[in-house]
Amino acid sequence: MPRFVGRTGACGLSGVAVILLLAVWALLPALAAITPAKAADCRSQPAPGADWQDCNKSNIVIRGANLSGANLTGTDLSMTDLRSTTLTNAKLQKATLIRSSLAGADATGSDFSRVEAYRTSFAGIVAPGTTFSSAELQRADFKGAELTNADFEKAELGRADFDGASIGGARFAYANLSRAQFTGAIVDAPADFAGAFMFLTRIEGVDLSAATGLAQAQVDLACGDAATRLPAGLSMPSTWPCTFD
Repeated sequence: MPRFVGRTGACGLSGVAVILLLAVWALLPALAAITPAKAADCRSQPAPGADWQDCNKSNIVIRGANLSGANLTGTDLSMTDLRSTTLTNAKLQKATLIRSSLAGADATGSDFSRVEAYRTSFAGIVAPGTTFSSAELQRADFKGAELTNADFEKAELGRADFDGASIGGARFAYANLSRAQFTGAIVDAPADFAGAFMFLTRIEGVDLSAATGLAQAQVDLACGDAATRLPAGLSMPSTWPCTFD
């Protein structure tokens, strides 16, 4: 450690300056140990664990790629062909997926929270337990998807299509389901609809007898028919079946 002489030091430094210099000297080992955060490699090829955070990967074809465990947080994947990709345990929070196709992809354990995915195809996607919370999914196609125990809490799902999808145990709490299509959906375990907005939501022929959170006011807004099964205590509105222009 350097030595300082006298009130101003041998080099004419004041006492305050000496103290500051000593403090910096003491911090040098800690500063040297700090490693800069690794930047995303936007030019890397699709591979397990790829780091494409905040990269632009729009309008490309990576059909069938293996992106398991990839970091796609904030990535722009709009209009990208992701059909049959492996996205298990991938991070896609805040990603842009507008008009993309993830048809037939395996997204088990992935995080799609807060994504923008207008008119995106998730048809046939395998996504049990996957989270889509607070996502923008208007007109998204989930036909035939495996969505058991998936989380759609507070998601925007206006006109989304769940025809033939397995939604047992899924959570739609406080989601916007306006004009969403559930006709043909498979509900083999209680699904949560607490607080969901169900204006003209299509539930004709759907078995919702074990659904939780449903209130009569929601049912009154929805569109069902005589084949729709409701939880105990709820009744079919006189407006069913709905008429459409």
